[in-house]
Amino acid sequence: MNKKATFLILFSLFSTILFAQKAATDEATMDRFIDDLMKKMTVEEKVGQLNLAAVGFDVTGPILNKGVDEKIKKGLVGAVFNTFTPDAVQKLQELAVTQSRLKIPLLFGYDVIHGHKTIYPIPLGLSTSWNLDLIERTARAAGEEASADGLNWVFSPMLDIARDPRWGRVSEGSGEDPYLGSEIAKVMVRGYQQDDIAKTNSVMACVKHFALYGASEAGRDYNTTDMSKIRMYNEYLPPYKAAVEAGAATVMTSFNEIDGIPATGNKWLLEDLLRRDWGFNGLVVTDYTAIMEMVHHGVGNSEQVCELALEAGTDMDMVSEYFINNLPEMVKTGKINIQFIDKACRRVLETKYKLGLFENPYRYIDAKRAETEILNDAKLALSKEAAVKSMVLLKNNNLLPLNADKKIAFIGPLVADQRNMLGNWSGAGNWKKSTSIQMALEQQFGAGKFLYAKGCNLIEDKEMLKKINNGGVVSRDKKTPQELIDEAVQTAQGADVIVAVLGETFNMSGEAASRSDIELPENQQELLRALKKTGKPIALVLINGRPLALQWEDDNMDAILESWFPGTKAGDAIVDVLFGKAIPSGKLTMTFPRNVGQIPIYYNHKNTGRPFSETQKYTTKYLDVSNEPLYPFGYGLSYTTFSYGDIALDKTNLKKSGKMTAKVAVTNTGKQEGTETVQLYIRDLVGTVTRPVKELKGFRQISLKAGETQTVSFDITEEILKFYNIDLEYVSEPGDFKLFIGGNSRDVKEATFILE
Repeated sequence: MNKKATFLILFSLFSTILFAQKAATDEATMDRFIDDLMKKMTVEEKVGQLNLAAVGFDVTGPILNKGVDEKIKKGLVGAVFNTFTPDAVQKLQELAVTQSRLKIPLLFGYDVIHGHKTIYPIPLGLSTSWNLDLIERTARAAGEEASADGLNWVFSPMLDIARDPRWGRVSEGSGEDPYLGSEIAKVMVRGYQQDDIAKTNSVMACVKHFALYGASEAGRDYNTTDMSKIRMYNEYLPPYKAAVEAGAATVMTSFNEIDGIPATGNKWLLEDLLRRDWGFNGLVVTDYTAIMEMVHHGVGNSEQVCELALEAGTDMDMVSEYFINNLPEMVKTGKINIQFIDKACRRVLETKYKLGLFENPYRYIDAKRAETEILNDAKLALSKEAAVKSMVLLKNNNLLPLNADKKIAFIGPLVADQRNMLGNWSGAGNWKKSTSIQMALEQQFGAGKFLYAKGCNLIEDKEMLKKINNGGVVSRDKKTPQELIDEAVQTAQGADVIVAVLGETFNMSGEAASRSDIELPENQQELLRALKKTGKPIALVLINGRPLALQWEDDNMDAILESWFPGTKAGDAIVDVLFGKAIPSGKLTMTFPRNVGQIPIYYNHKNTGRPFSETQKYTTKYLDVSNEPLYPFGYGLSYTTFSYGDIALDKTNLKKSGKMTAKVAVTNTGKQEGTETVQLYIRDLVGTVTRPVKELKGFRQISLKAGETQTVSFDITEEILKFYNIDLEYVSEPGDFKLFIGGNSRDVKEATFILE
C-alpha cells in the first residue's frame, strides 16, 4: 500500500472518530438542555408539548381546535397544523416564545403531499415515472417552498402498499410493489430532509400511515385491516422500514387496527417493531383525531385510550386534545405513570432542538425567501418535467402523436379545466395558477387553431354531487346532458381527429373518497359512445387519481393516455406529449383491472394448488372474465417500440457470498428516440413458505435513439433473494430460481439459476 493510500485511510478513520465524538458531544449537550428544561415544566406544560392543534388556516380534517391562541400562551400547544406563510407563522410563534411561561417554540406542520404551492403530479403519478432522481427533486423542491412559507414539518411520504383502486388514497402513494415503494421512500425522505433537518430550506418528513393502512378491507377508507405477520413483513412493511433507515425524523400512526388493536395504541407496532427492532428514535404523531377515534374502535373510554396510546409509544396527539384534557388528572389520580409523559415530552423537545428552534424560533420565517422560492421558474419547469414523465400511454393505434395540420376537436369537461389539474391533496396550491389544456393549446398554436366542445358535465349523478360538491367546487352547465352531447357530436363532425379529455374530479379520489364503481362516470361514457358513432379516430386523455376499469374504452378508443392529476403545469405537459414534443415513458405502478370484480388484483400474487388452466374446470379463474388484468404492473407504451434479446447469465450457480450478472440487449426498433424502463423480476420456485409468482428486484431506465441497442446489466446477489420466513427471520434459501427481464411484469424474457 502506498503512502497516499495509507494517508487517506488514516484521514478517513480520524474524521470518523472526530464526527462520532462531535455527535456524542452534541447529544450530551442536547440532553443537558432538555433535562434542565423539563425540571422547570409542570405536568400540564409537559402534556401541552404533546398537543398538535389545528388552527384553521386550512381545513384538512373533520374538526378544528378552539381557543388555540390562549392555549399557546399557557404552554398547552406543542405544534400547529394547517398554518403557513411567514406572517401567520410569526404571529403564533411569537405567542409561544414571548407570552408562554417557558417560551418553548412551536413546530409547524402541514400536508405537503405532492408540492406545496407549486404542485407536481399526485404521488401515484410520480411513481409511474420510475425516475428516482426526479421524485427526489420534487420532494426537495416541495421542502424548499414549504420551509420558505414558515413550515418545518410535512406529513409525507405516504408509504402504504395499495392493491385496491377502490381506496381513494391510492393516489397518495406509490402503488402495489414493496421494492419500488422502498426505493421511492428513501429518495423522498432524502429530498425533504436533505442531509440535515436543521437547514432552513429542509423540512422533517413524516412517514405515514404506520402501518398497513393501504390494506383497508373493501377499499373503504378508515376501515379495518387484518393480515398475517409474514405478509406484513414481506409485502407491506418494507417501505416504512426503508424510510426509517433513510433517517425519517417522524412517523404518523394509521387509523386502522392491527391484530385487533388500533395502530395508535398498538405497543407491538410502535415500541417493539418501530423503536426496538428498527431503531427509530424520533417523534411519533397520530393521524387526525386518531386517539379520540380509538373510543369508537371499542378499546376504552377517553382515559383508557390515552393510556393505551401513550404507553404504546405515541408522542403527539393530533387535534383531538384527549391528552391535554385527560392526562394531567390521570397523573394526579395515579392512573398513568409520569414517566410515559416524560418520554413523549422529551422526544418532542428533542425534535425542536434538532431543528434549531431553541436557538432561533424564527429560523423558518423569511418573507424574502418566500418571494424567491415559491412558484419560481425552476419549480414550474420541474412541475412540467414531472408531469411529462409521469404520463402512461396505455394504448395507441398510431394516432398519437397528433399532427397539428389535421382538424382536431378537443372535447370534454376537463379541456378548459384548471381546478382539477392539481388533484387531491394539493394543499396550498392555487388552481388559478395552473395551466389548462385549452390554455396551453392556445399559447402554442393560437386561439382559432382547434375545435372545442364541453360534451358533458364531469358528474350528473345527483347523489355523488351531494357528496363531493362541498363549497360548489364542481360546476354544472346550464345546458341539458343531451344538448351538451349533441353540441360535441356536431363539433366532432367537423374534425379529422377527436381528443376526449375525461376522468375524475379532484375530490373523487383521495381521503374519504373511496368508490365501489371505478369506471368513468356514466354520463362521460355516454359522451364517448356518441363520439364513437361519428367514426372519427379518438384519443382519450384521462385525468384521474386511481386506476380505472377501462375495458370498453380499451376496446373502442384508438389511443389512451393516462395523465393522472398532473399538477400546476398540467396543460403544457399534456399538449407536449399529445403532439410529440415530449415522448411518454411512464410505466404503471398499480395494476389496472378489467372490472371491479377482479379487485384486489396485483402482479406479485401467490400461486395456488390449482393454478389457472383454460382447459381444466377446477382451477382458479372466473367464469365471466379473464384472470389477467387489462394493463399489468410495469406496463406503458412509447411513441417508439423496444425489443428484448435473450437473457445472458455469466453463471447459473450462485454462491451465497457471490454475485451473478444478468445481461439483456434492448433495441429501439421504432423510428424515434425513446426512454424504456427495463425491469428485473425474480421467482423463488421452492420455499419453506410459499413465494410470489414474481417480485420486482431492480430496474434501469435507458434512453435509446432509433435503431440503437444497449446492453443492460443487473447484479444478482443473495441479498435480493432474501425474505421473511415463518419465524420472521430474514433469510435466503438454497434452490431453484427464475429470473425475468422485460418492459413490464407480463412481457418478459426468462432464465433459470440455482442458489447454492
